Amino acid sequence: MAADPILTLIWAAIIGTAIFVYVITDGFDLGIGILFPALAPGGERDTAIATIKPVWDANQTWLVLGGGGVFAAFPLAYAILMPAVYAPLIAMLLGLIFRGVAFKYRVRTKRVWLWDGAFFAGSTLAAFSQGVILGAILQGVKVSGRSYAGGWWDWLSPFSLLTGASVVAGYALIGACWLIWRTEHRVQDHAFRLAKRAGLATLVAIASVSAATPFLSHDYFSRWFEAPGLFWTAPVPILVAVTAFALRRALALRREIQPFVLAQMLFLLSFTGLGICIFPWAVPGQVTIWQAATAANAQSFMLVGVGIMLPIILAYTGYGYWLFRGKVSEKDHY
Repeated sequence: MAADPILTLIWAAIIGTAIFVYVITDGFDLGIGILFPALAPGGERDTAIATIKPVWDANQTWLVLGGGGVFAAFPLAYAILMPAVYAPLIAMLLGLIFRGVAFKYRVRTKRVWLWDGAFFAGSTLAAFSQGVILGAILQGVKVSGRSYAGGWWDWLSPFSLLTGASVVAGYALIGACWLIWRTEHRVQDHAFRLAKRAGLATLVAIASVSAATPFLSHDYFSRWFEAPGLFWTAPVPILVAVTAFALRRALALRREIQPFVLAQMLFLLSFTGLGICIFPWAVPGQVTIWQAATAANAQSFMLVGVGIMLPIILAYTGYGYWLFRGKVSEKDHY
């Protein structure tokens, strides 16, 4: 049975939303790990950990939903893309494992420095690998028939390394902005300084990736610089510039919530630009989402399950954030 065009669009929206929510939630978790060497051992690091302790597990639920959704709803895309990015994908999973183990063990040992290093290394590796995976997919993969036809190292390129470093910078920004929102006094002051540096690095990264993407082998150039695509893409860089200015002003005025919201807006705009580049491709230039989608009856069956589980995920995630809202001080860890 062929895929249903409308259900295919719905599933693409569900998976895209899940991936975006993962990026902006687990992103600040990873960002705090990336910033760990810049935080003072002891009070500052313990406070930073305390701000994410109640929510970091739930944040990773969205990664499972996004990855599992691709496997179930777009099996052809999954079968082609997974072999193309096995190496960075394995690196990402190892980074997440190291981060999780370090998160638990740093409070159970006298060698805190060792597990702090593992927390930083795991967070940075996971973030960098996610960016490399994005870059590898954007630059295109070799396909023969219905299978991946490239080599083990095809993912490695200057562009994928650039996108990897860009994700690290972006996660550091939202991690610093999270600390501004959730901490006070000395830790918050330090977070403001870190956010300014990470914000500059993020803007340079966005500009660099945006400048490089149109010149990849796919038709990205025509989508960004030729009509009618130009009419869709033109507002994106303008909104990025406005958001960047607002973020800089919010940091200068020492706002507490605005920097986090504006940093998330930068990610949303970057995600929008990515969507403009890729849609309607599941494998850029090779397989569309309709060609990659599973059968209509499977789409309908899975949609029922997601319709039941998604409100539950949203409810317990929202309750967790609400329950542990408020500031965390160096003397009041939970």
